[in-house]
Amino acid sequence: MLCLRQVSLFTLRHCQVRTLSNDLLLSQINSCTHEDEVFSLIGRNKARLSEKHVGSALNMLWQLQKKRPLPLRTSNYIRNHSQFLTLHVLAENSVEHMENEVVVDTLYSILRLNVEDHDSLAEVLVTEAWKRLERLSLPALSKFALCLYKQHVRFSPLIGKIAHIVDRKLDSIQDIRILSVLMISISEVISQSFRDRLLEKAEQLLGAEDEVCFNYAKRIALFLQNVKLAYHPLLEKCNKIFLKSACHLDIHNISLIFGLYEQLGFDNAEFRLVAKQLLSESIDEYNDPETFTKLFFTLGPMAGPKVRERLLVTAVSMAEGFSSHQVLVTLKTMQKMKCRNSHLLKKMASILHKHLDNYHVLQLVKLTQYLVLLRCHNLELFDKLKKLLFGFLKSSVIPGDIAAIIRVLAMLPSSQVEEIIINKATAVLPQCRLPHLNCIATALVKWNHYDQLHWQNTSELCAKLLQKLNDCGFQRLQKANNLDLLLEELTYVNGEWFEEVLCEETMATCQRLTDQITWANVLPFSFFLIKTNHRCASLLDRISSVTVQNIDKIHPFEIYFILYLFSVLNYDPPANEEFFENCIQRLISNLSCFETHHLVLLGHVLAVAGYFPPVLIKMIFNVSFLSKLDAQLEVLSDTSKQKVRSCLMKLNRAVCLECPEFHIPWFHERYCQHVLFKGSRRISSLRQHVHRMLAEILGGSHYTRVSVLTPYYYEIDFECILDKNKRPLSYTAQNILLDDLEGIHLRHDIKDTERRALPLGAQKIALEFLGPKAFSKDSRQMKGESAMKKRHLEMLGYRVVQIPHFEWNSMVLSTKEAQLEYLKKHLYETQ
Repeated sequence: MLCLRQVSLFTLRHCQVRTLSNDLLLSQINSCTHEDEVFSLIGRNKARLSEKHVGSALNMLWQLQKKRPLPLRTSNYIRNHSQFLTLHVLAENSVEHMENEVVVDTLYSILRLNVEDHDSLAEVLVTEAWKRLERLSLPALSKFALCLYKQHVRFSPLIGKIAHIVDRKLDSIQDIRILSVLMISISEVISQSFRDRLLEKAEQLLGAEDEVCFNYAKRIALFLQNVKLAYHPLLEKCNKIFLKSACHLDIHNISLIFGLYEQLGFDNAEFRLVAKQLLSESIDEYNDPETFTKLFFTLGPMAGPKVRERLLVTAVSMAEGFSSHQVLVTLKTMQKMKCRNSHLLKKMASILHKHLDNYHVLQLVKLTQYLVLLRCHNLELFDKLKKLLFGFLKSSVIPGDIAAIIRVLAMLPSSQVEEIIINKATAVLPQCRLPHLNCIATALVKWNHYDQLHWQNTSELCAKLLQKLNDCGFQRLQKANNLDLLLEELTYVNGEWFEEVLCEETMATCQRLTDQITWANVLPFSFFLIKTNHRCASLLDRISSVTVQNIDKIHPFEIYFILYLFSVLNYDPPANEEFFENCIQRLISNLSCFETHHLVLLGHVLAVAGYFPPVLIKMIFNVSFLSKLDAQLEVLSDTSKQKVRSCLMKLNRAVCLECPEFHIPWFHERYCQHVLFKGSRRISSLRQHVHRMLAEILGGSHYTRVSVLTPYYYEIDFECILDKNKRPLSYTAQNILLDDLEGIHLRHDIKDTERRALPLGAQKIALEFLGPKAFSKDSRQMKGESAMKKRHLEMLGYRVVQIPHFEWNSMVLSTKEAQLEYLKKHLYETQ
């Protein structure tokens, strides 16, 4: 009995010493400050290492690397060290004995140390974690999911199982870090309903925490990119986090955010301003090809003239060191900048030859497109591109790739239709979606337009192909039974072929699927109607009804586009007042969602429809607001900048004319003069013809004026004055005689010094010709801008005579006598 007790005491004492020793070793590993210290401990204690020591050692190696800046990390040194191999073997042999968290932590650590893609330890750890999937805690599950994401495992059954677990446990997730990791990891395998639940949860958690890490918001934005959804409530919250973190962001993260925003169609001028300031101050730090390319991509499109020139000079000097991807990014940015710098373009073209074989098919398509749009004249380069594109065309079996290649081949200089193009297109037509059919049709129409169908045989084949394209398009529309899927395809369809061949059938299909218009798809559907310029009453009424019923579910920014649709088409739904009042109330309650330039666009849209909310008008016409607007305009594209300035001028004019009680001054005199005089214009042949007829009707050319500028800078085609007896009044000073019209630039009399008070009972008449752009398609209903102009001219004292193109160009008015009679009738009619 005594002997047994002594043995037991010895065993216990031995175990205690070993445990103490082991704890000491673990503590020593966790206290290391350099990788060599870790390796030294491993080398001296190989026989005593447990699975916990191995996991801690691998984790410590990563933690030490993590503390260093990226350029100073020594992953290669670690992976090639003999003791790392020891850890690798020990870990592989003891995986089954590791705790759940240790398995995941070890996998994470070795992946961050950049082991090879098919590393044996990584494979063993993934398999073991898969076995324990249901037993993993949520933090461990998210870390494991992130590991799989970094291994580019996006569609495997394992990801599906993780998604299923997340679906079950979503309500219990209260940590935005865990949720954000899981969201990007499972984004490729989730349903739309599950996606919406994830978005709702993310929105809830982002709003619940006062401070959210930049990386979490970045992952949310990446998730939105993966699911191809510009969900504004989340993007706005992410953007606020990015702004708070802005001073700590490097060029890699800034360019990543700009890239995400570009793909999602989201923009934020405030973030652009901050990024511009940060990058402009540190421009000298980006002196290697990788960081400079990211700087060029981010800063180039919003840089001022001096910085822009500096960037272009630097790009030329660095070009030789650019990788194939960096060349592509540079050309893309040049195209965005509308940069025609011949020196840089020639440099890019000269170095492209050595990179062409590195591009996959869609990159090659984009590259060709950029070069054509930048007006590159390197025919040798285009010949090589053509050969490569034809090579891809012969081998490709993917309809989208084939359509993209055919479209870009038609863009090449001296391009011709070859039989292989027609044969390849014919072969894939049955598998083509509407955007693919549109690409092929656009190319064929372009070739036909430039008469590049050389051989009779090719011409006949092309005609047959176009007919098959039409048939495939009709069949696809007629079989469509899901509006959401149809809208996805219609987003990328436009151009001559669609408008002439498919537009009518598309509208019929949309009317057939009217009941599927919901608050969730009302925005893309509105975009489609805006693009097609169709004024279909049944569809617009459905949009109005759905919007009013679900007003609280629709984001204010989306309501802006819905109002834009009704405003631009000048359409009043059945419950017009209720529709506009509900929308305006929703907008006014959420003005903070809009940037300054968006508020200007919103104000203009409402003004066209005849609405002037006092809160919005007073907010816009405020000195501090306009100062902020000026700053934000500096970082917008030239197109956006011009649009906002034009809308502000039109809104200013509308408020002065329709709401004088607001006491808003007219301050766009100089802007209007600049716009009108920066380019000289000639009188069209139509105006000359009509001017002669008006002179014949009124008794001389001195009774009418051509291209007149009114107060507030409306331009009208013709102006004349009739007294109370309907007799014309002569203008005392005529700037341009009829015989001098041809070939002479118009000179507008801005101040109109000859203008005088009209005799009692006299009436000014503004005669306007309305072209096709003034009307919605397949409708004789005037659009919003033309209706507002008529309203304003009447306020300025004119009787407005508007002559639609479809009346003037009709067979009824095909003779001069009929045209004279038509003009007389409209000029002399009683009010």
